[in-house]
Amino acid sequence: MSLPAATDSLMKLVTFTWRNKTSIGAVRDDTVIDLRQAAPQLPETMRRFLEAGGEALEIARRVVESARDAIPLSDVRLEAPVPDPRKFLGIGGNTRSHLEEVRAAGVPIRHSPHQTWFNKQVTCINGPYDDVHLPRISHELDYEGELAMVIGRRCRNVKQARALEVVAGYTVCNDISVRDWQLRAPTATLGKSFDTHGPVGPWIVTADEIPDPHALSLRTWVNDELRMDGRTDEFLHSCDEMIAELSSVFTLEPGDILTTGSPAGVGALMQPPRFLRVGDVVRVEVERIGWIENPIIEAPADFVYLPPRGMGA
Repeated sequence: MSLPAATDSLMKLVTFTWRNKTSIGAVRDDTVIDLRQAAPQLPETMRRFLEAGGEALEIARRVVESARDAIPLSDVRLEAPVPDPRKFLGIGGNTRSHLEEVRAAGVPIRHSPHQTWFNKQVTCINGPYDDVHLPRISHELDYEGELAMVIGRRCRNVKQARALEVVAGYTVCNDISVRDWQLRAPTATLGKSFDTHGPVGPWIVTADEIPDPHALSLRTWVNDELRMDGRTDEFLHSCDEMIAELSSVFTLEPGDILTTGSPAGVGALMQPPRFLRVGDVVRVEVERIGWIENPIIEAPADFVYLPPRGMGA
């Protein structure tokens, strides 16, 4: 499988595995620079790196400019950029086109003028090119390609005018949903949290490289068929509004992932519904950031021991 081209000068932060070792890195052209090898004083994980703040980021920038040793991007395994966020939250019904298709289909979901948030349990985090499981307890597996924000500062009660200051960067997410389980309860948490149903990546493009997160195209393909074709300027609640709302209730922390909503085109609302099946491949692309691509496979039937993350398995 080919990886996204990384030939421009955007600052891209990655978590990657190479030769059975997982580390944090930065992409330069079509290579990855191991930040920990070049600057051992940097933290070992992306979440700890983000917690270290601007000083760590400045060290990373200097390393990218001066490092001589680099690994071909095609030789590494890209992991979820933040494999262990403390929070993974999604906003529901946040684009005009998606809300219109829900209404047209007569789905019994009451739309609130307020922001509607749900939890995706952090154990659903998945890599940008890893397999996604079709559950054995439901075949109503659906896709929702989205832009995601990664929080970079611990913060509370952030004013909207300064909200984007706490964003470390942006990444791509597929808010995979199991629709019948999603509709079991208003929280939607169960249907949003199956293992492997949170692919994120391929990297974090730092916030200074994305001057306006509301001016990006957002597209999702199933196999080679374009299913979603929208833009982030159709958000009903802007990125800064989201951060102001959430931080008025609880503390946001470095590494937290906030997904921002998908445009129209979900499989569940097609006539007839077109849910994902084994063998399908879902690709989500966000302008200026890149794309993720995940094959659908059958979920394992029996108990499986999962080794700790970051062991290069």
